[in-house]
Amino acid sequence: MKTRAAAANIVHRVINQGQSLSALLPRYQQEVAPKDRALLQELCFGTLRWYSRLDAIAKQLLEKPLKGKYQPVHALLLVGLYQLLYTRIPAHAALAETVAACKRIKADPFKGLVNGVLRNVQRQQQELEAKVDALPQLQQAHPNWLMKRLQQAYPEQWQAIMAANNRHPPMWIRVNEGHHSRDQYMSLLADNGIEASPDPLAAQALRLARPADVSTLPGFAQGHCSVQDAAAQMAAQLLDAQPGELVLDACAAPGGKTAHILERQPALSQLVAIDMDADRLQRVDQNLERIGLTATVLQGDASRPENWWQGPPFDRILLDAPCSATGVIRRHPDIKWLRRPEDIAQLAALQSQILDTLWQQLKPGGMLLYATCSILPDENREQIKAFLARTPDAVHQPLHAGDTVAQPGWQLLPGDDERDGFYYARIAKQA
Repeated sequence: MKTRAAAANIVHRVINQGQSLSALLPRYQQEVAPKDRALLQELCFGTLRWYSRLDAIAKQLLEKPLKGKYQPVHALLLVGLYQLLYTRIPAHAALAETVAACKRIKADPFKGLVNGVLRNVQRQQQELEAKVDALPQLQQAHPNWLMKRLQQAYPEQWQAIMAANNRHPPMWIRVNEGHHSRDQYMSLLADNGIEASPDPLAAQALRLARPADVSTLPGFAQGHCSVQDAAAQMAAQLLDAQPGELVLDACAAPGGKTAHILERQPALSQLVAIDMDADRLQRVDQNLERIGLTATVLQGDASRPENWWQGPPFDRILLDAPCSATGVIRRHPDIKWLRRPEDIAQLAALQSQILDTLWQQLKPGGMLLYATCSILPDENREQIKAFLARTPDAVHQPLHAGDTVAQPGWQLLPGDDERDGFYYARIAKQA
């Protein structure tokens, strides 16, 4: 009962108040029994993953919408529907616990309505789902504006992208080769009963056959490995920092890429990691401390380097730019409902400003790696095309055969080889 009520409150706050799942979930997990925390996460992630589809099914059975102060009841209904349609929780348990949760959200008078809707879904499931699934955006539970953008950008892949966004993501780890080679660490995992397979692109990446608690990973507490998607691991690999270089990791929090740069090249003269968010910068410090690495961690706005850097220009810059995060929806399903179409132009303008500003901090002969976890061309290919066109001393460095000035960069799509969606472009500064 308590777990369902907590899930309903989280879903309500995400959808109706615009709060983020990553901020809400840890707090509510402290309010439920430890044994129920994984279930709470599953209910929240699942209900938000399929929100618009569940919402459309529920609305077919409601005489009038549950608005205003009754929105948490609507969220509870969707949590119940998710259990019935997408989990192996026995139907009788899902029904009983969801109805009982009405009391926890101070909605006792709605017990009959919640019970009735859920039972009607059981009886009419095939018919209700058929009506909803006639619309692709509801079948795959994506906002209509995002579906249209995906159709335009990826006319042959948009359906596969949406399907990938709705799958449970795998668990990837990054092997710290300062302690073990990837093959050696894979053997260590096997000795501990953990099956893993290497990624063909990311040189330190292993995909676990099943998610595992980090406490079961050999040497995790000592920094022998870290949790990081294979697509994100490509950043340090493509940056390819060299001994003695001064490197900037811009927009660095929570620090996975920062640590990876240092793991791959411990002989840098200095690595500067900046981020605007002081709370998230604490994660950078924690990650570095666990692994036993050192960087210069600064709070600062990447578009205003004069406020945080008075040193020499950088040899290499990793710009992990603020973006729509449309490439990591499978890990953050609330992105679908928190993002608005107007956000994309605003983000593209910010990315453009940061690119121009940080370019002035790169020394002649240096290299900037632009990265986003977006799959929208406005933030990626079109962004870099425009930058190359307006920047006389910018030299495009192709990352693969199809990476040209006309179509710059490398777009990894969600689900390809089980990776997240990421974009990379590499640009050198004329000496």
